[in-house]
Amino acid sequence: MSSLRTIELSDKNFETDGLRFLTVKTKNLKGRGDICLFVPEVAENVTNLPIYILLHGVYGSAWVWALKGGAHHTAKQLMDNGSIDPAIIAMPSDGLWGDGSSYLSHQEKDFAQWIVSDVPKAIIENIPSAGEKSKLCIGGLSMGGYGALMLGAKYPQKFKAISAHSAITTFKGMAAFVEENLNLYNLKDVEKNVIDVILEHQDQLPNLRFDCGRNDDLLKANRKLHRQLLELGVKHSFEEFEGGHEWSYWQKHLELSLRFFDEQIGV
Repeated sequence: MSSLRTIELSDKNFETDGLRFLTVKTKNLKGRGDICLFVPEVAENVTNLPIYILLHGVYGSAWVWALKGGAHHTAKQLMDNGSIDPAIIAMPSDGLWGDGSSYLSHQEKDFAQWIVSDVPKAIIENIPSAGEKSKLCIGGLSMGGYGALMLGAKYPQKFKAISAHSAITTFKGMAAFVEENLNLYNLKDVEKNVIDVILEHQDQLPNLRFDCGRNDDLLKANRKLHRQLLELGVKHSFEEFEGGHEWSYWQKHLELSLRFFDEQIGV
């Protein structure tokens, strides 16, 4: 029996490319939330596959990592050629608040707990190849990179690894992307910057990597975060590549996240 009030799971007879779609109702959202899934084909007795959560950026939803980023194709290719072990790729919506929820806890809706608690629960309860022992990793792009860094650092007991592409690194950085005044978010948490959350949980931090394009307006902020982490002695990896804040960059570099997650699962 599910702990979630309502569940709608797509019918395998109509699914393509290994993509599945799950909609659940959760108290944290005070309504429904969507999850796009890539579920690899494995033997019936296989369970507890790792779950890699990918968070989207502003303006997007559960479908964009797959249908703009081709995440399921990248994952399948890596699994088919033996570069990474089978894993479930989970691509949830951010809760669809405004231009982007920032994946944080607002006063009325808890978008952080939607990602950290509800998404894994929904997958474990509805996908047979997942299980209570499934290990979790979290990644994302832009606002999703901010969410991955914030949630991965704040809930280190939940995640084995964190990976971010072109990440927003402070809550104020959201202002460059969203229409809503930042005061409307009415956040519960005092910590709004990635570095503050990492500092608070420095001793428990999951393995961490992030990257940014050299033509990305967020490069300066990512370089600053890198310097701050070096000064704190926080183990991490930061890389710069050619490219900007665009899907062609994220399509190309998602492989880094998936390979990184695979490496950390067994650590």
